Amino acid sequence: VQLQAFGGGLVQAGGSLRLSCTSSGRAFSNNAMGWFRQPPGKEREFVAALTWNGAYKTYADSVKGRFAISREYAKNAVYLQMNDLRPDDTAVYYCAAARGARSGGAQSDYRYWGQGTLVTVSS
Repeated sequence: VQLQAFGGGLVQAGGSLRLSCTSSGRAFSNNAMGWFRQPPGKEREFVAALTWNGAYKTYADSVKGRFAISREYAKNAVYLQMNDLRPDDTAVYYCAAARGARSGGAQSDYRYWGQGTLVTVSS
C-alpha cells in the first residue's frame, strides 16, 4: 500500500497550488483522509481532513477559508486546494489515510502515510 503526494513547488505569497494524493495497492474509499504539514524546524501538524464519504470536512484554524480538501473516488485521489498562500504555509505536506471512516486532526488516527511534497511560499 502506497500513498503518493505531489503538486508542491515554489509559489509567491497570494498564489495558489493544488496538491494531489493517490493510492496504489489499495483504495481508501471507506477511510477518512487527511493532509498534514511539517514546517521547517517544527513538528508535523494537522491541516485538513474529510470523512469517507466526503460529507464532513475539518480544517486547522490557520487554513480555514483558504484551503479546501476534496476526494475523487474514481481516481483513488485526495486533493488539497490551497489559495492565498502565505510564507508561513511553507512546509512539507503529507497525505494520510485514517484507520476508520471518520477522523479529526489526531495523527494517531492515521495508519498510512505518503511521502511529503514540499511547498515553498516566497514573500
